[in-house]
Amino acid sequence: MKSLIIGVVASLFLVSCYTPERNCAKFKTGTFEFESYLEGEMVKTTFVRNDSLEIDYFRNEVDSSSIRWINDCEYILTNLNPKNMAEEKPLHMKILTTDGDSYTFEFSVVGEDRKQKGTVRKVK
Repeated sequence: MKSLIIGVVASLFLVSCYTPERNCAKFKTGTFEFESYLEGEMVKTTFVRNDSLEIDYFRNEVDSSSIRWINDCEYILTNLNPKNMAEEKPLHMKILTTDGDSYTFEFSVVGEDRKQKGTVRKVK
């Protein structure tokens, strides 16, 4: 019985020490793909990012945004050519975990509490 308790405590200790990979610096620049469902259809966005600019390619449209890095894992994305008031609001992007050539992130409109999550894959 004593060895069982020690085993359980040791297992809990090891699990509680696990921290997910967060190698954000390697995702500051490059070419990326993001897939999501929009109106019941799987759609893909491709974007190219350097340290201060992101260019998005979605449904034969090109859009660009400025990037202001808060730290290696967080940045503010501001549309440079907004077409409506919703696009004028900057987005707060936060990389939560990294895994090989992909990362999981959450984003929200700056000043709003509602957050959404997604996964991005680096292709170049």
